[in-house]
Amino acid sequence: MGKQKSKSSLRKIIGWLHLWPSLISGIFIVFIALTGTIIVYADEIINLANQDELFVGEVKDQKVSFEELIASFKKAFPKRNPNYVVSYKDPNRSIKINTFDREKGLRLVYMDPYTGKVIKDDGTIHFFYVVAHLHAMFLWHGPGEWIVAIFTIVFLIELLLGLYLWWPKKWNKSGRRASFNIRWKSKGKWINYDLHNVVGFYTFGITLVLTITGLIIAFKPLSQFTINSFGGSTNHAWEESLPTSDSTQSPTNLFPILDHYFEEQPWATVAQVSTYKLEEKGFYNFTLSKMVGLKSRDGQYPVFIDKYSGLNLNPPNDVELHEAIENTYWSLHMGTWMGPLGKLITFIGGIIATSLPITGFFIWWNNRKRKY
Repeated sequence: MGKQKSKSSLRKIIGWLHLWPSLISGIFIVFIALTGTIIVYADEIINLANQDELFVGEVKDQKVSFEELIASFKKAFPKRNPNYVVSYKDPNRSIKINTFDREKGLRLVYMDPYTGKVIKDDGTIHFFYVVAHLHAMFLWHGPGEWIVAIFTIVFLIELLLGLYLWWPKKWNKSGRRASFNIRWKSKGKWINYDLHNVVGFYTFGITLVLTITGLIIAFKPLSQFTINSFGGSTNHAWEESLPTSDSTQSPTNLFPILDHYFEEQPWATVAQVSTYKLEEKGFYNFTLSKMVGLKSRDGQYPVFIDKYSGLNLNPPNDVELHEAIENTYWSLHMGTWMGPLGKLITFIGGIIATSLPITGFFIWWNNRKRKY
């Protein structure tokens, strides 16, 4: 009898801990989950809005040099700097340059790699950029990241407590039916209860993955701990040994080098080339991937090339491992880990994560005067 009473008391305590922190933080968790869900298909929507600019009109025998392409970009947009360049294995694809305009915000500039001409300057990406930063930090760099991390921890705890409360008291027929089936023919409050309880259980795995990876991304000390724990390095001291710009030498053309690596790594379809302070560097660094999106890449193969000789500078193994680990938790969080199916699973998981505080609120509202 005493043991049963102890279990009942523990369940009440856990029920209280599951309820009140959720009610207090619910609106913030809904906001974080909803904004995260919106950006799952950001890349597909951006491509749809620019479907006519994804491909060039004519494939020629030779592309302009990489430096000529950047010069053409700067001539067209003298007040902007390119953040990175996206080049594709498919010779029919246009080049995408990610850039920021002080008045218009984040932009994607589509260019013809064979002529160096601008095809389109598009701002569709800016909406998703804003939503992504609302999701990650409430548009408040620094403190906002900590706030998101705190609410993510709360949601993680609520998920684990919710699993305990879902666990059937008895594994008989009626207990299993109540825990695994939605009573669609019952009253609205019971359907709401099952949408919270049963659907929450079925999607527990994906919401747990999204929450943990989101916490790793949001909480920088945790991301550094994760990378270091798996053998990666967060130390950038090795970059000091990389060559700097030399005005006495002419840069080699990067595009043939990218083609070489596309042949060497047949799984890769796209390269993301960093152009940050490119004029100061004596090297090119790019990442080979299957897909490059707004906030993620599918696949990660970092390459550092001497800008003048074209020789591979071979980053240390722990640096490559850093990139691989970071890509793994980003891919799990953004849904790129299994192509279209992974995106769909992540999108559904985001919808359910958004709904849990809402259905939980209505359970409390319907039950605030009497118990079921």
